[in-house]
Amino acid sequence: MKAMIFAAGMGTRLRPVTDHLPKALVKVGEKPMLQHIIEKLAGVGCREIVVNIHHFPDQIREFLDRHENFGVAIHISDESGMLLDTGGGVLKASQFLSGSEPVILHNVDILSDLDLRLLVDYHLAKKALATLVVRDRKTMRYLLFNEAMRLSGWENKATGEIRSNHPSPPGFSIPLAFSGIHVVDPKLFTLMTGTGKFSIIDTYLELAGEHQVFGFLDQSNLWMDIGKPEQLASASRLFP
Repeated sequence: MKAMIFAAGMGTRLRPVTDHLPKALVKVGEKPMLQHIIEKLAGVGCREIVVNIHHFPDQIREFLDRHENFGVAIHISDESGMLLDTGGGVLKASQFLSGSEPVILHNVDILSDLDLRLLVDYHLAKKALATLVVRDRKTMRYLLFNEAMRLSGWENKATGEIRSNHPSPPGFSIPLAFSGIHVVDPKLFTLMTGTGKFSIIDTYLELAGEHQVFGFLDQSNLWMDIGKPEQLASASRLFP
């Protein structure tokens, strides 16, 4: 099985730490974020992992070299020239992600105790093009799902904008928050129409009308976005 870690972000919310360090190498306890995610993915059988880089890219290369890629095959997708967001990043890295097995996509700044094996089993059982991990938590932007957990739209609570694609019963949708973890069938890469910098969520919304894009409701005990100083401090107490 293969995976991709989104590690190219600037980490602006973690400044001033990220003024001299890539976000992916900010430590949570004794380990950098990137190491936490690599070890989690390797633990469920991912033997090839793509890491995209942009901010202080040489530091990430040196870190991986120093640790001999933690015993897995790691490919670097270099976005030093321009950040491509999640959709553009996946499309650029797709040369490393082809095959017949599911591909796990994971943000570097998300820590959880989600059992990734259960997620992949669910994805395969649904014969899904993509499966998005979601949680019932407060946010400003929600993914919308029908009663079968098929992706049906997206809503921005702050602006009132709603985008809809897959049919749902009138007035019925389940709003859930995306968790920064997803699984895709590699054929997704051949269906992507975006170019340059674009969000993979836009791709999912575009394809959900004709393809199986599902939500996986994560009710595990731990999920943390560690992109802000106070969140990082809380996470470091849990991961000494």
